[in-house]
Amino acid sequence: MILYPAIDIRGGHAVRLERGDYGHETVYDADPADAARRWVEQGAHALHVVDLDGARSGRPENLDHVRRIAAEAAVPVQLGGGLRDADGVAAALAAGAERVVLGTAALAKPELVAALAAEQGARIVVGVDARSGQVAIEGWARGTSATPGDVIADLGQRGVRSFIYTPVEVDGTLEGPGIEGLRTAAAAAADAGAELVYSGGVGSLDDLAEIVALGLESLGGVIVGRALYEGRFTVAEGQAALGG
Repeated sequence: MILYPAIDIRGGHAVRLERGDYGHETVYDADPADAARRWVEQGAHALHVVDLDGARSGRPENLDHVRRIAAEAAVPVQLGGGLRDADGVAAALAAGAERVVLGTAALAKPELVAALAAEQGARIVVGVDARSGQVAIEGWARGTSATPGDVIADLGQRGVRSFIYTPVEVDGTLEGPGIEGLRTAAAAAADAGAELVYSGGVGSLDDLAEIVALGLESLGGVIVGRALYEGRFTVAEGQAALGG
């Protein structure tokens, strides 16, 4: 299982939001590349980058930062935020992203996601972000009637093989993972023959141990942000908790 340090970019800085609220932002690094270097020096095997400006505007806004991070990091970069059409995906891959994460487009344009998955294979990931059990889109600003299980099942049938599940209620809180939602999402991913990466609420090594103890066969990684920025544990310690 892989630990993915998160680098959320807004206004050119590495930040973290609480529960997806753009009004509750903490800036941790003036330059996102500094965060990337730090996490790689601590032993990161991959990085999870989110273009928060792009998530709100609907188009990539921080590809220059992504380009620098990908060039300097020497580990795979997974990028999400504002990737809602084929041109955006192509631009993200050209900027050096190894995998791209689609969220809003997955619900609005499932045929596009299926076509991209057929073309790019495992490089296409779908982000399934949920508030109160319903999928949220457009930078988590708009709710839908779809459940995470529904989305994973549908897009799994359309050829998507990698998903990221985030319960918005706990994201950025350090209060612990959303275990019940994780179980449901992981079961749907397993049924679809897909991998799931979890994100949200991790605040300690005990939280990582709790996730591992679930024994979820489809779970391939955990994304951690604020806990790393605030020194709750290092990347190496977190990776060891997930199994080395």
